[in-house]
Amino acid sequence: MADARRMVIVGAGQAGGRAAEALRDLGWAGQVLLIGAEPLAPYHRPPLSKSVLSGERTVADGALFAPSFFTEKEIELRLATTVAEIRRREREILLGDGTRLGYHSLLLATGAEPKRLGLPGAEAARVCYLRTAGDALALSAGLGPGRHVLVVGGGFIGAEAAASAVARGSRVTLVEPADRLMARGVPRLIAERMAARHRAAGVDLRLATGIASLSAEGGITRVELSDGTHLAVDLVLAGIGVAPRTALAAAAGLRIDNGIATDRRLRTEDPNIYAAGDACAFPHDLFGIRLRLESWKNAEHQGRLAAQNMLGHREACLAVPWFWSDQYELTIQVTGLPDLRAESIERHLGEDALLIFHLARDGRIVGASGIGPSDAIGRDIRLAQMMIERRLHPDPGALADPSVRLRAMLTTKAA
Repeated sequence: MADARRMVIVGAGQAGGRAAEALRDLGWAGQVLLIGAEPLAPYHRPPLSKSVLSGERTVADGALFAPSFFTEKEIELRLATTVAEIRRREREILLGDGTRLGYHSLLLATGAEPKRLGLPGAEAARVCYLRTAGDALALSAGLGPGRHVLVVGGGFIGAEAAASAVARGSRVTLVEPADRLMARGVPRLIAERMAARHRAAGVDLRLATGIASLSAEGGITRVELSDGTHLAVDLVLAGIGVAPRTALAAAAGLRIDNGIATDRRLRTEDPNIYAAGDACAFPHDLFGIRLRLESWKNAEHQGRLAAQNMLGHREACLAVPWFWSDQYELTIQVTGLPDLRAESIERHLGEDALLIFHLARDGRIVGASGIGPSDAIGRDIRLAQMMIERRLHPDPGALADPSVRLRAMLTTKAA
């Protein structure tokens, strides 16, 4: 039942939406079908834990496209729709309502879902998670003066949600099993600076501490921490990471390797099926390893790239990873893969801003991390990204010296 006139995209998030847009922009004249499990058209997710939760913006403000976009571009958008099965031999999908649809090429942009808090009493305590617009609206309704919020997990989502809850006047306790915030995302020094800012805002940080149990009593949740402390809170938010949605791909026999495994062009082992976004695990030539990236920038880039390659292009995914987090008046930005570092070089830009460059054993720059006001670090992080793209070996002394312009290092010898 393959349909040579129809491109099908499963997942109407950032990657899926951008892929649909790119198919039209690149001249595909056949059908474009975008299928989303949520009831909303594609929207930006980063504001959910930031400006939406703090009340500064609405979900509608974050719409990826104008309401007229899908009609004007002749893109069929099916919302609140699930895909039950991929039938690779027939090149068709089976929807949850039994409808069968053939495809020319299929893009899986299925995203990721929050990991659940597997603790006694978690279900009865109505633990909240933050991934969708619906999650953000439900969580926002529970914030405000006089409300005590427990945030479980000190990663980016937990830390951002804590800052947003404080902005709403809530009392916040944040529990993190590691001995610092954002342990998987940023260097210790940056984490310590952000922890100090949270404490200054009144957040009760409980590091190196976990949750022993939860129980619900009326509208109050009783919490026992791993150190024996007992808390009574109005709301519990678990931000303990996400897992890629791979069940549909796995059931179709596609290879799973920390995500839906693709080649460097985002094509799976089935030449008619591609993957992009949070669910996609792809080999990155610049770093020599397989990556799965959970970021707005990656979804933007891969959605468009997958569309190109669905149309016969052969472009490799080579973009340098970039991520940011806004908490209070501070911004954290990370580019490259700091985990590949053998050496780190600090560049202090006054009391409010810090950059840390990450070098591999051979001196090649593989990452950079920064904290401070956005206008104080954004340009330098972008220059570091360019150094990473060019495989440069910058002088460590020059990196540490704020009087040396980073742009001047772009002519450093490459590998």
